[in-house]
Amino acid sequence: MFGNIIKFVRKSLDKLTKSDKKKTGISKKAEAVRRIDTDRKPENIRKNEPFRKSDQYKKTQSSTKKQDLKGKQQSSTSSHVADTSGKQQIKKSPIIKELQKGKPAGKPKTPNTSFKNKNERIQRPEDQKSELQQKSEVMPLEDHWDSSQFKVDPADGKTRFHDLNLPKEIMHAIYDSGFQYCTPIQAEILFHTLTGKDATGRAQTGTGKTAAFLITILAKLIREPLQTKRRPGAPRALIVAPTRELVLQISDDAKKLSKYTRFRIMAIYGGMDYQKQKKQLHGQSIDILVATPGRLLDFYARHDVHLSQVEMLIIDEADRMLDMGFIPDVRKIVRSTPPKEKRQTLFFSATLNNDVKRLSSYWTKDSVFVDIEPEQVEVETVNQIVYIVTNEEKLPLLFNIITQKNLERVIIFANRRDETRDLYELLKKKGISCSILSGDVDQKQRIRTLEDFKQGKIRVLVATDVAGRGIHIDGVSHVINFTLPQDPEDYVHRIGRTGRAGASGTSISFASEDDSFYIPAIENYIGHSLACTYPEENLLKLPEEKSQESQTSKAETPKNKTVEIKNKEIQAEEVKTKQIKTEGVKTKGVKTKELKTKEDMTPETISEEKKVVTETSNKIHEEKLNSDQMDKDISKTSNASNE
Repeated sequence: MFGNIIKFVRKSLDKLTKSDKKKTGISKKAEAVRRIDTDRKPENIRKNEPFRKSDQYKKTQSSTKKQDLKGKQQSSTSSHVADTSGKQQIKKSPIIKELQKGKPAGKPKTPNTSFKNKNERIQRPEDQKSELQQKSEVMPLEDHWDSSQFKVDPADGKTRFHDLNLPKEIMHAIYDSGFQYCTPIQAEILFHTLTGKDATGRAQTGTGKTAAFLITILAKLIREPLQTKRRPGAPRALIVAPTRELVLQISDDAKKLSKYTRFRIMAIYGGMDYQKQKKQLHGQSIDILVATPGRLLDFYARHDVHLSQVEMLIIDEADRMLDMGFIPDVRKIVRSTPPKEKRQTLFFSATLNNDVKRLSSYWTKDSVFVDIEPEQVEVETVNQIVYIVTNEEKLPLLFNIITQKNLERVIIFANRRDETRDLYELLKKKGISCSILSGDVDQKQRIRTLEDFKQGKIRVLVATDVAGRGIHIDGVSHVINFTLPQDPEDYVHRIGRTGRAGASGTSISFASEDDSFYIPAIENYIGHSLACTYPEENLLKLPEEKSQESQTSKAETPKNKTVEIKNKEIQAEEVKTKQIKTEGVKTKGVKTKELKTKEDMTPETISEEKKVVTETSNKIHEEKLNSDQMDKDISKTSNASNE
C-alpha cells in the first residue's frame, strides 16, 4: 500500500516538471519573437524578399540550444556516473562518450525553414531541371542547316515557300518533306494568316489546307516565345477536328513540321485510355493540342485542360462537324477560349453552305475569305471506272481484280458496318491479307490497323466512310467502291484517297441493282458523266477448289504418290473379284435351272437359254479384258512416277 502511494507521488511530480519545461520553452520563443519585432526595421525589408531571421534571434536561439545541451549533459552524467563507494562500476553510455569527445549527441536536426506562402518549398535539382526543360521547350533546337541548301527556281503562277519568309526550322522540315511550291490554298491564305489575320478557307480534300494552318501556328510560336512559365494542360494553339482518325493525322503532320523545334504536341480523343491521357496533360506543358470535341469537353469539365491561354484556334472540317451534330460542343469550346479579339481563328471546311458561313462570322473577326474553286471536283489524276454487275458477281469480280492485277495497297469502301465485316471475313478465307476499319473496331486496334497499312503489312483495308476524310496514306494505288455512296460528296472523298500529291490512281465502282440509281446524282456533282462498262467474263468466276487440291497434290512427295497408286490398285482388284464372283453365281444359277427343267423345256426355250448363257459369258470375258488393260495403265503411271 505504501509503495503504491510513492509511485503515484513520483508520477505526479514528473508531470509537473514536464509542464514547467513546456511553459519555459514557450516563454523563450515568445520572448525571441518579441525581440525580432522590435529589432526589425521597415527600411531593411524588401518587397519580394522572403522572411529573414534577425541576428539577435539567431543569438538567442543558439544560447537556448547551449542551455539545453548543458542540462542534458548534467542529467545524463548524474544518472550514469558510478558510485565511488560501490565495488561495481556502471559502463558509460554512448551519449556520454560522444559528449566527452565534443561531438553533438544524436542525429543532427533538419533546419526549420519559414516560407512566406504555403505553396513555397525548397528548390531541388529535379525542379531546376524541369524549369530548364520548360525554358528549352520555347527555344528552338540548334540547327546548322542553311536555307541556301533548299534551291527552288521561280515559276510563273506558282508560289515558293521561300517567298513567305518562314523561319529556318519550318523551311528545314518542308525541305525534308520534299515540297517545293505552295498549293493554291496555301499560296492564297498564308500571306494573310502569317500576319496574324483571321481566315476562312474552303478547299477540297488533299489540297494542303492542313499544312497551311500548321505552318501558321509554328511560325507564330517561334516568333513569339513565352517568357513566363505556363501551367500544365494550357495549350497555346488548339485544333478541333471531328474524327479520331483526322486528329491523329493532324498531330502526325504537326510533329513532322515541328521536328526541328522543342514544341510539345498532344492529341486527345475518345476510345483511348482516359487516365493515360490525363497523366500526359498533368505531366507537361503543351504548345499545340489537337482534340475531338467530346473528349476535350470531358477534360475541360474536370479542370484537366485550361483554355484561357489559347492564342490560336483552328476549326477543321466544320461542315462535317455540323453534319455529325458536334456544333453545340464546339460552341462551348469556343466560349471557353479568350474572346475573338484576343485570339487568331482559322476556320476551314470542304464545303461552305449558309450555316457554315454563319458560324464563321460568329467565331472570327474580319476574316479573309479564301475560296479555291477547282475546275473539277474530283482529283484529275484518278482514273474512274464503273462496272455494271449483279450483287452475286461483286465478290468474284473483287477477288479477281485484287489477285489478277496483283494489287498491293487497296482501300475497299462499303456503306454499312455489316458489309465491311462480311467482306473482311470472305477475303480472309480466300487468303488475302486484309483488315477492317469501322466504328465497331476498338480505337487501339484502329490505330494499329492504320499503321500496319501505312507500312505495307496489310494488303487490303476494308472501311466505311470513317476513313474517307482526312486520312492521308501514301501509295494507295486503287480505291474500290463495293457499294456506291448515298452522298455524292462521299464519292469524291473516297476516290480522293488515291492519286494524292500528283500521283496517279484508279477508282473502281460496282453498280448493281441496289445502288446504280446513285450514279446520276454523282454525275451532277462532279460535272461530267461516268463511263459504265461490263467486266470481262474471266473476272466474274471464282477459281474452283479443285485447282487448290491439284496445287497441294503437286507439292506432295513421290513416296506419297506411290502409296496412293498402290492403294488404288488394291481397290481396283477387289472390285474385279467381286464382279467376277457375282457373274459366276448368276451363271451357275442359270445352269442349275436348266438341269432342273431340262425335261420339261421345249426346243425353242432351250435355244433362248443358250443365247442368254453366251451373252453372259461374253460380258465376263470383256470385263476381264478391261481389268487387264486397267492393270497395265496403273503400272505405267507408277513406273513414270518412280522415274
